Amino acid sequence: MKKIVLGVLICLFAVSCSNETEDQVLNNEEMAPVKVHVGGFDVTQGEISEAREMTRAAEAVENYEGVKALTLAFYKSDGTEQYQVTQLRNDMSGKTFGEFNLALPMGSYTMVVVGRGYSDGDVFALTSPTLAEYTSGRVRETFVATEAVNVTTNTPLDLSATLNRVVAKVQINSTDLKTADVSKMRITFAAGGKAVNPTTGLATVNTGVVNELTGSGSVGNTTTAITYLFLATDEQTMDITIETLDADGKVLFTKVVNNVPLKRNRLTKLTGKVYSADASSTSFLINSDWEPENNVGF
Repeated sequence: MKKIVLGVLICLFAVSCSNETEDQVLNNEEMAPVKVHVGGFDVTQGEISEAREMTRAAEAVENYEGVKALTLAFYKSDGTEQYQVTQLRNDMSGKTFGEFNLALPMGSYTMVVVGRGYSDGDVFALTSPTLAEYTSGRVRETFVATEAVNVTTNTPLDLSATLNRVVAKVQINSTDLKTADVSKMRITFAAGGKAVNPTTGLATVNTGVVNELTGSGSVGNTTTAITYLFLATDEQTMDITIETLDADGKVLFTKVVNNVPLKRNRLTKLTGKVYSADASSTSFLINSDWEPENNVGF
């Protein structure tokens, strides 16, 4: 199984806080300085049915362009939020992407870390260890981790956690050429959702996802469109509807691809005609290259 994970190292130090923690005082309560460092990636790939795996060296988070935003949060045992901050890769103001400095009062917490893609206009809400949601735009490539953290003394404490990719990825490849009347593509998934439980990595709803994609290639060329969603189970089969729209939102072409097998951390490719006049009668092929290849004709 090919799997990308993010290493996270958390250090609590009995030393003075950095500038980021100087203003973190809660009712004169003793605070423990906390340093969180998002480390690297371990990439493993191979057949599920084989014991043999191929592994490459860890990659620093700043070198993986798929993660453009990192959200770190700590929640108290009663569920209330103690701390939350988001870093954007392109807006670090001289700081290091993936390194956090904060202070926490003594107590027990659940740490949540979310690494994700990001584009202007995205709205992402992390509200608890069991709910994170893309409330505008569409789902991006997403990694999550949760970890129990107990702050009992100022004695240095080192912790580690792992961020796992929790999205299914779908790539739609046209074998015909994009026509001038097409403005966007609408992809409708019959199941899954845009909200995820960071603790389980599964969708919190299973009502389906509608994504509208623009800029998927130029007129006169074949195109590739990529979209993500969260699944309600690790593997899930669903119908996918592909529509092309003109500038006024009028549907030019509709194709329903039935019973598409999806899996978390799997890339599933749909390949076929999308723009031709006879597109409604075309067949699509499916294959996957994050997990063992899965070729399905329908």
